[in-house]
Amino acid sequence: MQDQDLARLLVSCLDLTDLSDTCAQGDIASLIARAQTQVGPVAAICIWPRFVAFARRLAGERMRIATVVNFPSGTADVGASVEEAAQAIADGADEIDYVLSREATVAEVSAMRDACEGRTLKVILETGEREDASAIARAAQAALEGGADFIKTSTGKTRMGATPEAVAVMLDALRRSGRAAGIKPSGGIRGFSEARRYFDMAEAAMGTGWVGPATFRLGASSLLIDLLAVAEGQPSAESQEGY
Repeated sequence: MQDQDLARLLVSCLDLTDLSDTCAQGDIASLIARAQTQVGPVAAICIWPRFVAFARRLAGERMRIATVVNFPSGTADVGASVEEAAQAIADGADEIDYVLSREATVAEVSAMRDACEGRTLKVILETGEREDASAIARAAQAALEGGADFIKTSTGKTRMGATPEAVAVMLDALRRSGRAAGIKPSGGIRGFSEARRYFDMAEAAMGTGWVGPATFRLGASSLLIDLLAVAEGQPSAESQEGY
């Protein structure tokens, strides 16, 4: 696929995110405006739960709204997480990004699946905080067995975000599961070439044409600028700025 065409596809797979500590309603309004790009809308915006109702009122039904639960520590009990998800859904959330506990149990994901019925459930593995590839594989398997619609690498709040090594393990778990679920590399993805690497990995593991908003998301706050530049035939900022 040509770079311009791929960049447009990746824009449609982007969860445009603002989970900054200083986020305010004005930032949410700006995020909503940015999400309707010149090459088409992003897949969703991802925001703090406290802004979901405001975002829904402002955006109406013209975009999908994702929010985070048990975030970022992953230490709340399941009951509290279920309540948090229920409130977010009542406020208008379409998608819940849930941080899996360190124990990574099928039961907790199943409870979240029940709470999110009719909504998209993405389970964040926080791969950079798990000991090794086998621990990542176990977490991915638990999430998928529990009914996750997506498995996601990271919160973006720890030292290590998405890595090709972690994504490879997750894709293997996804392929082995046989489930119609997706994957979301997230955390530290800033440029087109890095996004393309994850696209290539997903297509190699799952088959040509598999990648789309229903199966593949990218979680990022700064990636959109670079994707839009490439989509319009301009050089990636990676080569200009060296990141």
